[in-house]
Amino acid sequence: MTRVKMNVASREKRKKIMKMAKGYRGARSRSYKRAKEQVMKSLAYAYRDRRNRKRDFRRLWIVRINAFVRSQGMTYSQFMGALKKAGIQLNRKVLANLSIENPEALSELLKVAKEQR
Repeated sequence: MTRVKMNVASREKRKKIMKMAKGYRGARSRSYKRAKEQVMKSLAYAYRDRRNRKRDFRRLWIVRINAFVRSQGMTYSQFMGALKKAGIQLNRKVLANLSIENPEALSELLKVAKEQR
């Protein structure tokens, strides 16, 4: 059986890691061992935070809707419950955008929700 040398493959593997570690501070961008550790950690953070971003945006939308609805004398939970009763199926992202870009439209929805209570 012939002998396989891994020079090219292992060099490419190292180059790939070092390229991903560009911009890191200190040994994390210069030492292969430290760079590999940090790249693995960074990829794990990226994976985790792609999921956390969804949570964060939902929380932001709820805060925006709540702020608008409370200024009109109602709570967020009452508003969402009344919308559900009225059969209005708008998601939180749309409602949050309405609260910023078109408060008049959200006020109309709020009137419908108050009638539904």
